[in-house]
Amino acid sequence: IKDGRVVSLIHKYLRSGVMNKGLFEASEEGTPQGGPLSPLLSNIMLNELDKELECRGLPFVRYADDSMIFCKSKRAAMRVKESIPRFIENVLYLKVNKEKTVVSYVRGVKYLGYSFYVMKGKCQLTVHPKSKAKMKSRLKELTSRSNGWGYAKRKQKLKEYIRGWVGYYHLANMKRLLHETDEWLRRRIRMCIWKAWKLPKTRMKNLVRCGINKYDARRWGYVKGYWRVSSSPIMHLAASSQKLHQVGYPTLMGSYLEWYPK
Repeated sequence: IKDGRVVSLIHKYLRSGVMNKGLFEASEEGTPQGGPLSPLLSNIMLNELDKELECRGLPFVRYADDSMIFCKSKRAAMRVKESIPRFIENVLYLKVNKEKTVVSYVRGVKYLGYSFYVMKGKCQLTVHPKSKAKMKSRLKELTSRSNGWGYAKRKQKLKEYIRGWVGYYHLANMKRLLHETDEWLRRRIRMCIWKAWKLPKTRMKNLVRCGINKYDARRWGYVKGYWRVSSSPIMHLAASSQKLHQVGYPTLMGSYLEWYPK
């Protein structure tokens, strides 16, 4: 590296130390896991690995220290698994995590949150099941009826998360996932709205305001069970998908269509 400012910055990062349970600890060696310096050092140290793979004619993809190398057969992959770690350890003097170094068919492999499947001879991208579960878990937190958030804060939090999540995974084929998740998310939003109305008198008043006749509003106003009511016909009318959109609640499909307009 010829730029002295970059060298100086790396030096400062390496000697900055870490906070452990509120106490400062000096850095003896290496860099903290997940630290901002790791991607930069990975790209510096593994640049020679990229050149080696290119010389061998091996297709590969690398993000920081996480990489995949593609081979035409399992036998070829086994040979690469033996030779490349040897190059990394003997030439670059880096340690290879043997437990995470595996030979596998591309279908179902998790890489940076994505997964792969083959259709009509072509490899396609999808969202890995673990990433889907993590996304739903986060949406569940954001639509918890006990977090004490008002309408405006919940909308903003949902917009920020959904925009970021879809922006990251927009390369995947996931329309069905987005449709199904949006249906589930709307039900959770309706549950939060029903909880916010609290008293039967308030519920009846708001139901009428949302276009429900007084008889049905009175009949449903005293019904208990937030999750049960959230899927009822009365809430589907009072807080329909169109009405939720009009008042500013985001959807995953809506954010996806910003990337791929019809």
